[in-house]
This record gives sequence, C-alpha cells and structure tokens, in this order.
Amino acid sequence: QPMPAQPTANQPVTSQPMGMPPLGQPTPRSGSIETPAQIAAGTDIDQIRQEGLTGRQLRMARRVAQKHGLAVTSDFDAVRQLRTRGIDPFERSTILELVGPTAEAATGMATGFGIPADGSDPGTPIGRIQLPQTIPQKGREVGPQIKGNPAENRASEILKIQRDIARRRRKAITLLFSRLAMFVLLPTFLAGYYFYVIATPMYTTKTEFVIQQAEATGGVGGLGGLFQGTGFATSQDSITVQSYLTSRSAMLRLDADHNFREHFSNPDIDPIQRLAADAGSEDMFKVYSKRISLGYDPTEGILKMEVTATDPATSQRFAEALVDYAEEQVDQLTARLRDDQMEGALQSYQEAEQRRTDALAELLRIQTEVAVIDPVGETAAILAQISTLESERQRKVLELASLQSATRPNEGRVNAVKGEIGAFEQLIGELRDRMTGSNANGTTQAQKNTELRIAEENYQFQTVMVQQALAAMEAARLEANRQVRYLSLGVEPVAPDSPTYPRAFEDTAISFLIFAGIYLMLSLTTAILREQVSS
Repeated sequence: QPMPAQPTANQPVTSQPMGMPPLGQPTPRSGSIETPAQIAAGTDIDQIRQEGLTGRQLRMARRVAQKHGLAVTSDFDAVRQLRTRGIDPFERSTILELVGPTAEAATGMATGFGIPADGSDPGTPIGRIQLPQTIPQKGREVGPQIKGNPAENRASEILKIQRDIARRRRKAITLLFSRLAMFVLLPTFLAGYYFYVIATPMYTTKTEFVIQQAEATGGVGGLGGLFQGTGFATSQDSITVQSYLTSRSAMLRLDADHNFREHFSNPDIDPIQRLAADAGSEDMFKVYSKRISLGYDPTEGILKMEVTATDPATSQRFAEALVDYAEEQVDQLTARLRDDQMEGALQSYQEAEQRRTDALAELLRIQTEVAVIDPVGETAAILAQISTLESERQRKVLELASLQSATRPNEGRVNAVKGEIGAFEQLIGELRDRMTGSNANGTTQAQKNTELRIAEENYQFQTVMVQQALAAMEAARLEANRQVRYLSLGVEPVAPDSPTYPRAFEDTAISFLIFAGIYLMLSLTTAILREQVSS
C-alpha cells in the first residue's frame, strides 16, 4: 500500500481521527455502525467531562488546539486531541507559547524582510508555529487520566477530602490544646504549686458578738417600743463598731499594743504574703484589711469577726484585743449622751433647790419684820374679836333702846349702858386700827400681811419646783440607764489547732476557673474582631 503523504514543515498539521484512513483516500462506508475509534473518542470525552475542568481551562485548551492547527468540535474534544498527540494543554510552557514569538518568527524578523531564514514560503504567517509530529512515549501518562468507575472515583475524592478535613481538625485541636496548656494549664499549675508548697499556713480565730441595749424599767410608748430588744435598736451602734474595727485607728492601736507590723514582717512568711519591713501605713492597712474580716448581719444584729495570723496564739491575742477595743467603743458611744442627760437634770434640781432656799429666807425676813408668825391666823383672830365685839355692842344698843322706851327710865342704868356701848366701840376701833394702821416706817399691817403672804406662796411654789426637778432627775437617771449599751460575746475567740489558709484545692480550682474565663473572653474577642475585619 502506498504510504500517506507526510506534511511538510510549512504545511499545517490537520487532525485525523483515530481509525480513519489517511487524507486523499476514499472513506469506506460504514452505515450507521460506529467505529471503535468513535466509541473510544466518546468515552474519552465523557471521562474529560467528569474531571470538572473550569471554563478557563477549556478555553485555554481550545486556543492551544487552534495554535496547533487541530480541527476540534468542542472544548472537550480539543483536550482529547491534544492529549492524544501528547500535548498537555495545561502545562506552563504550553501556555507561555501562546503569548511569546517562536524562534523562526524571531529569526525572520531579524532579516528585516519578514522572510524565514530557511527560505520557506513567505506566505506563511509570521508567528505561526509548525511543530513536528509528537510521538507519545510508552508508559507515560500526560495530563490527568481518570480510570475506573466514576462512583469509585467520587468516593475516592470524598475520602481524600475527609482525610484533609481530619488533618486540619487534628491540627486545630493540637493548636487549641497548646494554647490551653500555655495560657490556662501552666498558670494553674504554678498557682497550685504555690498553694501546696510555698504558701505559709495561716490560722484564723472566729468570734461573734452582739451589741445589746439595757431594758427600760418603764413602758416605752410609741413606735420605739416595737423595736425594743431587736437588732434594729442597736443597728447604728453595730455599724459604727464595725467601721471602727476596720479603720486605720484600730490598726495603729493594735500595732502599738501587739506589734501587728512586726508579726507580718517575719522573714519566715512567703514573699507574697509578707509585709515589707519598711512598708508604709497604706501597705500595712492593706494587710490589715485582708487579715481582719468583720461582717454584720442586720437581721440578727450579730457581728462576725475573723482574725488571721501565722500562729494560733497570735490570732487569738489579736481577736481578744479587737473585742476589747469594740467594747470600749460601745461605752464611748453612749457615755456622752448619759453624761449630758444627767448633768442637765442635776443642774435643774440644784437651781430649784437654791430658789426654794432663797424664798424661805425671804419669808423668814418678812415674818421677823412683821413679828407675826401666821398673819392669816392673826387677821382671822382679830376679825373674830371684832365680830364678837360688834355683837355685844348691838346687844347693848338694844338694851339702851329698851331702857329709854320706859316712861321714867333709870338714868343710872341708861348711863351705864351708854358707857358700855362706848367702850365696845372704842375697842372695835382699836382692833380695826391694828389691822389697817401703819407703823413708824409708814407700812400698814395689811401691806405687811400681803408681803408675808406673797413670800409664803413663793416658798410653796419653789417647793413644788424642787419636787418637779427631783422627778426629772430621776427620769433622766432611768433614761441614762436605758441608753447603756454593752457587748455580749456569742462565740468567744478560741485558737484553732489546724491552719485555715491556704485552701489548696479550692484555691487551685478557682485559679483554673479564672484563667479559663480570661482565655475564653480573649478568644471570643479575637474571633469577633477577626470576623469584623474579614467581613
């Protein structure tokens, strides 16, 4: 058989389907039966479709096929024909050839006439690449080749994706645990090591006491009686004592009496809890506020105090000293009120006594001047005498009238009766002059009696005032006794026999929760900021 004509270097290479006779030969009729080559081409195109090539890749394959002069029916056919000729349409060198001039075109341009250097037909367009026939090598697969069942290939791809997701998940989990170990577990371990190994044991003495008010001897009226005997009656005093025990004055007094600074500056205490030897009052007050805890229960009126020290004996000594300070403060709260009440009542009573004494002295002076002890009684006696004399005089007047009514009255008897009547009248006049007459100083008896009566009434009034002042002083004394506050210990300070702090397990757990919370907040904040920036 004659061999088919080979294309020259200047002739374009045309595509020839596999299994078809060479160009120029008559094509045998096959009817409607497809050849094996057509079946194979259709199968290859179906496999290429399953590769999931993008539109850009398909357009690139068509351009490469046009550059090589291949007649293609579709983009997938271009990929098939290029792979059949051993050309990878997606290789980098192949893509670069689409944009760069060929060596022959560059040589033709170098002659200056646009004629190729080998003397070929100048009608061939410059830049058209004429490549020799590529012979594919055996055992070499060019481009992605998909073999086997598509379902199996899909399962393989899914398995690959799952493995990649699992790998990424393991990487994320590893990074997460690394961050947790760095920012949560390591600080928690250090905190636990401090609480279990380094921290100095502390002993706490607990005390409970209540401030009570003295019971009133009499009934308390009004709304004040509703709160008598309850915690509300002494709530202000309890709050005042609480404020005093947690103040700097109590701290300075405790330091002066029991060396608070020296105790907590002991070198045996760990550095975190130790008070520096040259620390100021503010640093010492921070330690005092931490070691002296005082709480108030308003429903029961109980003050609960906890005193912490490095040894049980010192803790108990500090607690007893603070209880003494509280008792002194309670006494001081009501001492001034009691003193003011008693002082005012006593002064009023003394002034009333002095006024009564002066009134009595005035009464005695007037009685001495008048020379009458009881002017009222004496006046009544004079009035009684005058009344008696008046009765006798009236009787004598009637007797005289009876004697004179006779025809021949007895002159002697008439004169005697007249004499008696005159004597009665003279005596009555003297008595009246005695009551209303004036002495050598020009003061009448009535005026003296009035002065004496006024002095007696003033004395009686001052006596009543003294009685009232005495009753007021007694009431003030009772009120002062009712205002007395005193401190009653419910729980006495007893030294503990085992350390109270640190609570290693609880403190370590709390440290873990704190570090975990901080890490969680920072993680959430970072994630939110990253999402906001990326959006």
